[in-house]
Amino acid sequence: MILRVLAVGDVCSESGLSYLARALRGVKRREGVDFVVVNGENVSGVGLTPVQARALLDAGADVVTLGNHTWSKLQITRFLDDNPYILRPANYPARLPGRGYGVFPGPMGLRIGVMNLLGRVEMDPNVDNPFTTADRILEEMEADVVLVDFHAEATSEKLALGWHLDGRVSAVWGTHTHVPTADCKVLPKGTGHVTDLGMTGPVQSILGVKPEISVNKFLGGLPRRYESADGPCKMDCVLFTIDTETRACTQVRRLDQTEQEATP
Repeated sequence: MILRVLAVGDVCSESGLSYLARALRGVKRREGVDFVVVNGENVSGVGLTPVQARALLDAGADVVTLGNHTWSKLQITRFLDDNPYILRPANYPARLPGRGYGVFPGPMGLRIGVMNLLGRVEMDPNVDNPFTTADRILEEMEADVVLVDFHAEATSEKLALGWHLDGRVSAVWGTHTHVPTADCKVLPKGTGHVTDLGMTGPVQSILGVKPEISVNKFLGGLPRRYESADGPCKMDCVLFTIDTETRACTQVRRLDQTEQEATP
């Protein structure tokens, strides 16, 4: 059986969420997508509310992953415990709310495992090692296919995790930097990999933020609160084609969309 998994880059702002709701279902129909994972930790700029989480699921996401801004909207904490389809990084301390991985129903009774991890290089060192956390989870997880969202800053760390898990999971993708990378590939033992998906949000922006606000920061101006940029949006996403008999990825392909290209 061939499984088509769509991974969607960090949704930035309400405008990014609105565009996702307009574009995602069209892409799913056109490409025959079976399962969708969306990173949603920036819908509020930083963080995600329960209302926004439900909207991501209503838009067509099967699972929503988070990252270093998981706790920026504290009203999400109880929702993380109550809703198994929202994952926060698994290498946060176990006493914190929510879960870092799950096994979800796929087509033909397929068990699809999804794991969310947080990087440590130039990020938050106060988390467990994502490499050994992944090793531990794989020993516990009973799934036919395993997918990994690695929310990390350093490209080297994201590449290294892909090679570390090569042959043990079907796909590893990076999130967090909001800039899509052009290195879609299948690693030697069959794991699909891309260093960063990119983002879903305003095209004319700096990582989703009004350009003048980011430029002001680099010019040494007074601190200003980040504001979402205006104008047309894009949806950066990657399609992983997986042979469920071998659990190997056979193709990794970008399906990035812009507002003008959205399918009705």
